[in-house]
Formats: sequence, C-alpha cells, structure tokens
Amino acid sequence: MRLCSCNIRLLFSTNTFMPATIQLQVNGKTHSLQVDPETPLLYVLRNQLQLNGPKYGCGLQQCGACMVLLNGKAEPSCMLPVSAVQHKTITTLEGLAKDENTLHPVQDAFVKEQAAQCGYCLNGMVISAVALLNENPRPDDKAIREGLYRSLCRCGTHTRIIKAVKRASGQLPADE
Repeated sequence: MRLCSCNIRLLFSTNTFMPATIQLQVNGKTHSLQVDPETPLLYVLRNQLQLNGPKYGCGLQQCGACMVLLNGKAEPSCMLPVSAVQHKTITTLEGLAKDENTLHPVQDAFVKEQAAQCGYCLNGMVISAVALLNENPRPDDKAIREGLYRSLCRCGTHTRIIKAVKRASGQLPADE
C-alpha cells in the first residue's frame, strides 16, 4: 500500500506540526482554522469541521469516497493539502441541499432510484454527478459513465446510479 507523504509525516512525525491559520470557504461559510498546511483536506473536513459526507476510502485518490466540489469540479480530498484550497469554494455532500428540508435534485434522484446500497461510493457518485450536470445538463449514458469513472461502486448498482443521474437531469418521466 502506498501512503502519501503527508500521511507518512502525520503518522511518524516527532513534533513537526507547524500550525498556520488557514481560511476555508466550505458550504457557503468561512472557517478560520489552525492546522498544519500539509494536512489533507479530508482530515480537516471530517475532524475539525465535523463534515462526514466525504469518506476515507483508499487514501490514494483512486476510489472517489473522499470527493468534494472545488469551484464546482469534483476532486478527491484525501491527499490534497489544505493549503492548496484556501482560495477555492469547497462544497461537500452536506452543502448541496439548499435547506434542511429539501434534498439537492441529484440526492433526491439517488433516493428515488434506490441507487445506494452499502454507501461506500455514495459521496463520490453524488458529488461527481453534480459536477457532471453542472457542465453537461443532459448527458447521455457514455458521458455519465465518463463523469463517474473516478468513483468506485463495490455493490454493482451502476445501472441504478446511471438512472439516477438521468432522473436528476430531467431525462426520465416523473412517474417512471
């Protein structure tokens, strides 16, 4: 297993923590945090901001579990130093909905299509689908597969996930 240098340093360092004040724009709010600038964004989101939508999966940016939107684009956060995102808009799964009572259209479509099974891929699939639909509001199956390729689904619910993206894009009748 390959560990990123920031993870190795966090595991084996001896008082090398060099805190800095980092400002992050997350889910529409500005947060001022004292962190080591090399700390992966995922750790800051989960441990300091208590945002548990992004998950730790592989730690190698290969599974999609840690996906977030950075300026509207889906990006993995498990190896991304927090210092690299100071001037970017970060949106997590929790920040997609406009209010507590209304799901984002992609989240709603995933529920209606029962596209989640174990939940491992859910964050990455939803975040990737939102990014895809921001760029291509009416993608075909090929575009959907390409848009979601960085998120791995262990349960094999790919057909329901594709159908959910089509539902969110308005390509399925409301009663289907």
